[in-house]
Amino acid sequence: MLALAFSMLVGLLRRVVMANAFGTGLEIEAFTAANRVSETLFNLVAGGALSSAFIPTFTSMLSKDDRRGAWKLASAVGNLLLLLLSLIGILAAVLAPQVVRYLLAPGFSDNLYKEQLTIDLLRLMLPSAVIFGLSGLVMGILNSYQKFFIPALAPAMYSLGMIFGVLVLNPYLGIYGLAWGVLIGAGLHLILQLPALIGLRGEYFPTLGLKYAPVHEVGRLIGPRLIGVAVVQVNFWVNIWLASFMTEGSVIGLTLAFALMLLPQAIIAQSIAIAAMPTFSDQFAREKLQEMSESLTASMRGILLLSIPASVGMILLRREIVIIVYQRGEFDDWSTMLVSWALLWYAAGLVGHSVVELLSRAFYAMHDTKTPVIVGVIAMTLNIGFSILFASIFRELGWLPMGGLALGNSLATGLEMIGLFILMRRRLPKVDQKSVINTLGRSLIAVILMAGIVYLWMQIMKDASPWLVGVGGIVSGGILYALSLYVMKVPELQTLQSVITKRFRSGF
Repeated sequence: MLALAFSMLVGLLRRVVMANAFGTGLEIEAFTAANRVSETLFNLVAGGALSSAFIPTFTSMLSKDDRRGAWKLASAVGNLLLLLLSLIGILAAVLAPQVVRYLLAPGFSDNLYKEQLTIDLLRLMLPSAVIFGLSGLVMGILNSYQKFFIPALAPAMYSLGMIFGVLVLNPYLGIYGLAWGVLIGAGLHLILQLPALIGLRGEYFPTLGLKYAPVHEVGRLIGPRLIGVAVVQVNFWVNIWLASFMTEGSVIGLTLAFALMLLPQAIIAQSIAIAAMPTFSDQFAREKLQEMSESLTASMRGILLLSIPASVGMILLRREIVIIVYQRGEFDDWSTMLVSWALLWYAAGLVGHSVVELLSRAFYAMHDTKTPVIVGVIAMTLNIGFSILFASIFRELGWLPMGGLALGNSLATGLEMIGLFILMRRRLPKVDQKSVINTLGRSLIAVILMAGIVYLWMQIMKDASPWLVGVGGIVSGGILYALSLYVMKVPELQTLQSVITKRFRSGF
């Protein structure tokens, strides 16, 4: 969690530097749209889809002491990734004009310079998908060996590459400097993990493994997951497609707001889920379903206790947060209004995003990629419908329609969370539902008290600096929330205290 928090903070610094240099103007919108193609390729082939299929299979082979077979699997998957991503990247580069004009951002066609810039940036950044594909595989191998610290630091390297692109290359190359920063960051993302990979002393096999059964198992598991990831990516594309017709700044406004919402989601949910998945996989492989139920219950309780106050806090202090993080240089009051408006509606979905992160990985650990994919497809299909509906309603109300896109995402994710939890209860009946509900109730009581003190602070300090209002609200609200949980004797606080004490005594 500490390493991931550091990476997210460096990522936040990256977005601050980008906002300072480019604001929410034409060039950064073109970059944001263009980068979506590389990110889509990475996520489809080598990101969440691969890890959900590779880690359970690889971990299962290690649990059965088939180390050589596990490394043969890793080699085959790596070779296939390199070949597949390279071919797709070449095809995407050739068809870049059609991709931008008809699929990605048709609204940019009103400005030929903006459209051509998007095409050029897309082609320049495509090699990053290949690099990230290999790096994602390395991350999955390290996580399978219960090594989380270095992989969690890797995203910081990507952010540092982009910061280098803005601060060093931008004065000479403009927005193309940021695109080169993407390629540099992708390389650093991979290079950081290589020493840890070499330290495992694994074997490399020059094979595609087309007749190797574990490769077929990964293929079987990744198929449904690819569909799920594809649907999620379609939603991102639809949002960019719709936002490209809206007020200039809507594309980057949504992107920056979503990134702010993902900051606590990553620190809270991804850190817990990433660390829990190999454990879930091992428990399932050893048929210890009671232990897996207990692990899942504990993880879910922890996520709820942290994500609920984070969601409410971001909703109340959204304007102050955006000013503190982004408003400087080219990022003006209008940019702040755009991002804070989107953040209001995205923050409402933080709890849903956090719980879905954990429940999905629990299903993947059980070698079940179909269930979360089916639920995800339904939810994300609803997301598209909700986005169109709410954007239209917001427009009729005289509100910025981009907020409707964010609300559609939050509502669909909330429904996805409910569906996954109901289905998980059928797979693992011993998941302690009463315990989860009890934690939810206590958290809601504490967060109501927290919201009251934050709102009171905002009224008292309404004419003060946004820094004072924002930081003071976070500190006062956090303290009251923690005290409320302590008074209600929430067991997670005692566990946290015990872990921290143990860590300090052992010198970390």
